[in-house]
Amino acid sequence: MSLDQLHRREFITLLGSAAVACPLAARAQQGERVRRIGVLMNKAADDSEGRSEASAFLAALQERGWTLGGNLLIDYRWGAGDANLCRTYAAELVADAPDVLLGEGGTVVGALQRVTRDVPIVFVGTTDPVNRGLVASLSRPGGNTTGFLQFEFGISGKWLELLKEIAPRVTRVAIIRDPTQFSGVGVLAAIQAIAPLLRVDLSPVDARDVDAIESATRDFARQSDGGAIVPPSGVSTKHRDQIIAFTNHYQLPTVYAYRYFVTGGGLISYGPDTNEPYRLAAGYVDRILKGEKPADLPVQAPTKYELVIDLKTAKTLGLDIPPTLLARADEVIE
Repeated sequence: MSLDQLHRREFITLLGSAAVACPLAARAQQGERVRRIGVLMNKAADDSEGRSEASAFLAALQERGWTLGGNLLIDYRWGAGDANLCRTYAAELVADAPDVLLGEGGTVVGALQRVTRDVPIVFVGTTDPVNRGLVASLSRPGGNTTGFLQFEFGISGKWLELLKEIAPRVTRVAIIRDPTQFSGVGVLAAIQAIAPLLRVDLSPVDARDVDAIESATRDFARQSDGGAIVPPSGVSTKHRDQIIAFTNHYQLPTVYAYRYFVTGGGLISYGPDTNEPYRLAAGYVDRILKGEKPADLPVQAPTKYELVIDLKTAKTLGLDIPPTLLARADEVIE
C-alpha cells in the first residue's frame, strides 16, 4: 500500500466513522491476530480538532508497530456532544467485539461502561473520574477503565489570574459554562476561591445552545468592566466559533482552556496540548493489547500547560499585553 493510499484510507476512516472493511484484515502477516479498537469521540466528524486528535492517536500507534489495515482495525464514532447519540454509538462499538475502547470525555466513558465492564477502556478528556465513579482511584483504577485527565481543578484559578493580568480593569467575570457538565462544580469552586483576592465578582452563565450563549453574553456585557472565562465542555467546543465571535463583539476579554480557541480568534488560552493525551493513550492501548490490564495502569494528569495569546484580538479589544506575560507565552499569534 502506498503512503498516499494509506493517508486516503485513514482520512475516509476518520470522517466516515465506519469500520475498516474485513478484507483489510487479510493483509496482516499470516498467523498474526488482527486487533480491533473502538473509538468514541465527543466531537463532530467534521471537527478539525477532533480529526487532529484522532490522527495523533493513530500516528502514535503506528510508531509502536501497529499498521492500520494490517494488524489493526479502528472503528470510529463521533457523538458530536449528543449524550443520546453517544449511548447509541457505545452499544454499536461494543457489539463489534473490540479488544480495546478509547473514549473522549466523562459522558462518553460513562456510556461505554454502561455497555461493558469487560472490554478495556482508555479515556482522554475526563475530569475527576474518581468522584464520577469511573475509576476506584487514580493510582489503582481497578475495573476495566483507566486513562488521562483533561486537567486538574487548580488550573481554573489560573484562568482568572491570567484574565486580571491581561485586562486589569475587569471586575466582573462571566463563567460561560455547560450546566450539565459534571466537572462544572469543581471548576467554579476553584475560581471562587481566588475571586475575592482579585476583587472580582463572578457570574456563572448557563449556556446550552447558541441562542442562550448570545443572549447571556449580550446581557452580561451591558455593564462595564466585564470579562469572561470559558471552561472546557462539549458545548463550548461545539459552539466555539460562535462563543469567540460573541465575546469579541461584546468587547469581553476572555480566557479559554485550549489553544484552538485562540487560533480561532480568541484572546488567550491556558491549558494542556489537546493532542498529547491521544498520543499517551496510544501507549496505554499498546500495553493493553500486549497483555497489561487497565486496573494496573494509573490515571495520569497533564504535566505541561501552554499559554497562547492572540495579539490581533488583544488590539481589537483595546488591550496592551504586559511584556512579562508575553515573555511567558508559549505561542504569540500576531
